[in-house]
Amino acid sequence: MDQRKRRILQAVTEDYIASAEPVGSRTIARKYQLGVSPATIRNEMADLEEAGYLEQPHTSAGRIPSDKGYRYYVDALLDPVGPSAAERRRLHEEVFSQARAVEELIHRTARMLSLLTQYTSFVVTPRATESVCRHFQLIALDPAHLLVVLVIEPGFVQHRIVEIDSPIAPEEMALLNAFLGERLRGVTISDVTATLISELREVIRTPALFYTVMELLTTGLDDSGDERIFVEGATNIFEHPEFQDVERARAVLALFDEPDSMHEMVNTCLGRTGVVVTIGRENVREEMQECSVVTATVSMGGRVVGSLGLLGPTRMDYARVLGVLEFVADGLSEILTDFKRR
Repeated sequence: MDQRKRRILQAVTEDYIASAEPVGSRTIARKYQLGVSPATIRNEMADLEEAGYLEQPHTSAGRIPSDKGYRYYVDALLDPVGPSAAERRRLHEEVFSQARAVEELIHRTARMLSLLTQYTSFVVTPRATESVCRHFQLIALDPAHLLVVLVIEPGFVQHRIVEIDSPIAPEEMALLNAFLGERLRGVTISDVTATLISELREVIRTPALFYTVMELLTTGLDDSGDERIFVEGATNIFEHPEFQDVERARAVLALFDEPDSMHEMVNTCLGRTGVVVTIGRENVREEMQECSVVTATVSMGGRVVGSLGLLGPTRMDYARVLGVLEFVADGLSEILTDFKRR
């Protein structure tokens, strides 16, 4: 594509993103000072339409980008626009510096992404089958009850309270915690073998406690192998003119209530590092083919542990979304890495 067509495609795309109205050649000539006449721009737009980069809605003389046009714009034309200085301060004050636990951090991140962009945000945490035991501890609540705590990377906490027939002496509790902390650190679900079970049975003499430890390990590390998906701003879809048709918006909203649909949507992005943009008909689900999904991977100590995502119409402000998402993903990765060091 020559330089003039590139500039015209960029102008049409950015004007349509801003206005939600089809764009005519006179608008481009007046607003973007390309140094050519409206007639020349009209001819170039006709060529771009013939090549599949622009479309002409039936009711308008103007053009709008096609999925192919948006794809070229995202891949070759846009410059990401990160958060403003005020927005960066807000992210640090309300998200990055406030969270004391991973789940709180994830909820705050999803909420802030939705507020900053006015799109629907989601955060995908790792498959539990990939989860690693970070910490395991027994805490005496009273002579008859123990709190059993499992911390899974990158910091999810699960616990059980178990009733025991007789109290465990502090010295024995210290030995148990030393053994469990050392033996279970770094364990994944595939490591819960007959050998490990036998070792635990030898050390944990109280049957109720043994079965509670095993149940917490197996359910905490396995959890049916599903990702955890946190969604914020689901109803933001109604704010965009493309979804003033309530039935169309409801079809997209319904995806957030269907775990299988959400997994199908995010699985196309998982396993791919960096920022991934899926536009319109590139989405597998028919309900999603007037939407775009942008995701960015989140890492902890160099290991990918999840994704952040934003969902909106194909007329999404890609420059803004890519800049904000990349900044937030980098910030979240730094904090998760810091959590791991603690």
